[in-house]
Amino acid sequence: MLLVADHRHAPVNALGYLRAMFTVDDIDETLVRLAKYGAEFVGEIVQYEQAYQLGYLRGPEGILIGLAQEPD
Repeated sequence: MLLVADHRHAPVNALGYLRAMFTVDDIDETLVRLAKYGAEFVGEIVQYEQAYQLGYLRGPEGILIGLAQEPD
């Protein structure tokens, strides 16, 4: 029997997980706009080294969508 994990509830750092990543100019404003359409934010916005801020949300069908904002 082959078991298949349900990607809709896997953690954001799961191996082989399907996701889409986008760069945005203002991550906070983008999250506010997307929440109006039912986007579900996952976790917190984190600072990755000095490279960018990173946040995740769940989109249609539970697919994980990553948003990254580069520093000014």
